[in-house]
Amino acid sequence: MEKAAGSPCVGGSYPQKNAEILSSQYGINLFLAGLLLTFAWAVHAVGISKSHLLSYLITLMLIQLLWMLWYLCRSCTQRRLIRDKDTHAGARWLKCGITLFAVITLILDSFKIGYYIDFSNCLSPTEGIFPVTHAVHTILQVYFLWCHAKDIIQSFKTLERFGVIHSVFTNLLLWTNGVLTESKHQLNEHKERLITLGFGNITIVLDDHAPQCNCTTTTLCSIFSQGIYYLYPFNIEYHILASTMLYVLWKNIGRKVEHHQQHKTPFKFHGITVGMIFGLIVLTSTIAIVVVYLIQIGRSKIKSELALTMFYLHAIFVLALMCTAGIVALFIYRLEDRSLDNSKNPARKLDAELLVGTAAGSWLLSWGSILAIICAQAHPKYTWYNLPYSVLVIIEKYIQNLFIIESIHREQEKVNDDIKTLRIVTISRGSTLSLTPSYKEIYNGRAARDSGEVPHLFKGSICGRESGGGGAKEETSQENSSVLHSASDFSFYSRNSVTNNKRRVLKNIAAFLFLCNLSLWIPPAFGCRPEYDNGLEEIVFGFEPWIIVVNLAMPFSIFYRMHSAASLFEVNCKT
Repeated sequence: MEKAAGSPCVGGSYPQKNAEILSSQYGINLFLAGLLLTFAWAVHAVGISKSHLLSYLITLMLIQLLWMLWYLCRSCTQRRLIRDKDTHAGARWLKCGITLFAVITLILDSFKIGYYIDFSNCLSPTEGIFPVTHAVHTILQVYFLWCHAKDIIQSFKTLERFGVIHSVFTNLLLWTNGVLTESKHQLNEHKERLITLGFGNITIVLDDHAPQCNCTTTTLCSIFSQGIYYLYPFNIEYHILASTMLYVLWKNIGRKVEHHQQHKTPFKFHGITVGMIFGLIVLTSTIAIVVVYLIQIGRSKIKSELALTMFYLHAIFVLALMCTAGIVALFIYRLEDRSLDNSKNPARKLDAELLVGTAAGSWLLSWGSILAIICAQAHPKYTWYNLPYSVLVIIEKYIQNLFIIESIHREQEKVNDDIKTLRIVTISRGSTLSLTPSYKEIYNGRAARDSGEVPHLFKGSICGRESGGGGAKEETSQENSSVLHSASDFSFYSRNSVTNNKRRVLKNIAAFLFLCNLSLWIPPAFGCRPEYDNGLEEIVFGFEPWIIVVNLAMPFSIFYRMHSAASLFEVNCKT
């Protein structure tokens, strides 16, 4: 009988597990086919053109659009049904972030449409259809994520698994396409700059995909072509954020959740002034460094070396500060005795895995630089700054990952309502309420002597007791009892004050690290990449092998900084 009773449960879960495996395999094959097509176009494979790649991406976006429309229509018809929600998924600040990136992506699409119109005589029609389809895809996807990112789907589960995983890998392929296009542009600029650094032995062959015809309006063409590459970093972040939110939605399909109240943790500027000030100083100085770097690099050998030296010194200082802040935060955690929340949570698990996984990109580049410095025969002066920079990049990510992962797994401190609203109230003989002067006065017994009122505390609640004509002994005993209660209350507030100070320090550290990660996202995202311009690694490893390593690792390194900033924002709200 027990076996028969348990069989429905097994029979119900087995098809769903199969659906999860089949949908994941479908998504992986979809991604690999697109990845191979992207690679074939990048290396100019025979018979593969950009129009083939764009046609594949357009087809994937159209399929996703049909699925999202079907899901939205079905949701409207079932609006009255009560649905389970994952309160940890699709945070409001994450939705706001993806909306900002989506708006800039729409500007990018408009630039691409303008670029196609100017070069329409020699461009494939797919290059005009792609940005239009992508713009529609972006608008509907952002709306879908705003409305349904928290959904826990319990109906049509097999079909929904395929629809969601299709959306995940469609965004990953669009991310890959954006990364490759932006990397090819950066590589062309890098090849042109290498000569100024004295690396004339490296063969310079530009990978040109420019249209083979004249532009109808030269000024507009220049604005569109240059503006596109400055907007690509935001497009790249948009698609990777969308794919992570959709992945959490896919993991939540058919999930059983425990119904408990989720405490809202709004972001507040109060108490984080110090961290914000130092973080804004780092952010401002980083923007200035990037501007100077992009102006000076490639002008001459001396200016290029000075730009690299300036970048390394600034980065070493910022990374050292971040390491110090992270160590202080971890030390405070060691002083606290708070349990970790180990409940099943796909969003939190994905955050931790992405932090460690994407950090590997920076670690790969750092170890490559360290090995190149050790093995190189000649060492220009500026390359020695690369050594402490690379070492600090490795250490800083170790410390920061540990701080973030421990922070998002720590249980939120539950504060008693009595503690939040604790006040000492005395009741006079005329039954009027008044606040006692201060803890110090209560402790010294002056308040009771001056007003003739006797405060009394009972089980953490505040209550008054009327002293009606008792003897001197009764008054003395009540005064002693009041002093003891006040002393105990005073020590409680001392402990609470220490706890508040720790929380304030942690919030300032989280705010500082948040702005520092945004600052360190800016240089590689906008073309300030010393891994390209240093030149030493290319001599040791060879030009093409090192460029391949950089092009593979750099997107993960860029995403790590943005994802860390998002995680630290959540830590600041939670602390």
